[in-house]
Amino acid sequence: MRKNIWRDVLGRWLALAFRLYLGGVFVYASVYKIGYAAEFAETIASYQIVPALAVNAVALVLPWLELICGALLVAGVRVRTVSAMLGALLVVFCLAVAVNLLRETPIDCGCFHTLDERMTWMTLVRDLTWLGMAIHVFFFDSPLALERRFPSTLKEIET
Repeated sequence: MRKNIWRDVLGRWLALAFRLYLGGVFVYASVYKIGYAAEFAETIASYQIVPALAVNAVALVLPWLELICGALLVAGVRVRTVSAMLGALLVVFCLAVAVNLLRETPIDCGCFHTLDERMTWMTLVRDLTWLGMAIHVFFFDSPLALERRFPSTLKEIET
C-alpha cells in the first residue's frame, strides 16, 4: 500500500510541480537568448566545445528548442518526449560545464538573461538537480496534462 501512495500521490503531484517549474525555467532561459543571439553565440564559443562553424547554428536553434520544449512541458503536451529531450539537453549542459570547470576556464554560463553570470560548481549542481527533475517527470505520469484531454492516436478518434 505504501508504494501506491508514493506513486499515485506524491510521485504524480511532484512530477506536476517539476514539470511546471522546468518548463518555466526553459521558457525564461530562452527568451533573452532569442533576442540576443550574437551575444549567446559568443558565450557558446567561449566553452570551446562546439566547432567554430556550428556556433552560430547552435546559438540560433538552441533557444528555440528550449522555448518550444519549455512551453510544451508547461502545457502538458508530449510530456515524456519533451522531458527526455530536456534531459538530454541537461546532460550536454552538465558535461559542458564540468569540462570547463575542470579546465578552470573563467567563462560566463550564458544560461539566463544575465549572460555575465560566472560558471561555478553550483552551476553544475543546479543543472544536475534539473536533470533529476526531468527524469522524475519522465517516469511519473503527472496530472493535469493537456494531452490527456485529446486523443493521441487515429484509432482513438475512430472509436
